[in-house]
Amino acid sequence: MKQPLGVILAGGQATRMGGGDKGLLPLGQGTLLSSVIDRLEPQVAWLALNANGDPTRFSDLNLPVLPDSIEGFAGPLAGVLAGLDWAAEQGADTIVTAAADTPFFPCDLVPRLLLAADSMAHPLALAATPDAKRGSARHPTFGLWPVALRDDLRAALQGGLRKVVLWTEQHDGREAMFPDETAFFNVNTPEDLAKAEAMA
Repeated sequence: MKQPLGVILAGGQATRMGGGDKGLLPLGQGTLLSSVIDRLEPQVAWLALNANGDPTRFSDLNLPVLPDSIEGFAGPLAGVLAGLDWAAEQGADTIVTAAADTPFFPCDLVPRLLLAADSMAHPLALAATPDAKRGSARHPTFGLWPVALRDDLRAALQGGLRKVVLWTEQHDGREAMFPDETAFFNVNTPEDLAKAEAMA
């Protein structure tokens, strides 16, 4: 299998942070987004950013900016679809997504997703961590997605589907288990940002 392309999902509205781009908030010597780029870029063949609105605010990143093609903030699956459409233009087979507000995700995210989806005709897997009550907790913005299913995903979104796990289960998506649940800590509030600063 060819090395996946990477897509950072930054299309959310950040309502709990007062709006704006969470990814551009400062963290350590950079931003949340620069931390995500530093972790994902070495693991993929090429990187793009899914974001809506004026793309010039990300111009210093020198990344393609992919807006949602589905109207009305349709959630992370709309960002996945934008990434799959871009990947198809590049001749790629798969993408791996990561969230712009989750700066400490594993540096072996991509190889473990690929391993989980090994031998699948259409490789599809989500990152997961152990959960005492449910056995595992899936992290739906961190996944391996096949370009071959992009038209199916488009039809599902146009039909009103928004929940990532419902779609992945329809296609027998697998789980890549990661032992450290704190690796997927994401920044949703000012308090979370302070916690991330302490972790950085």
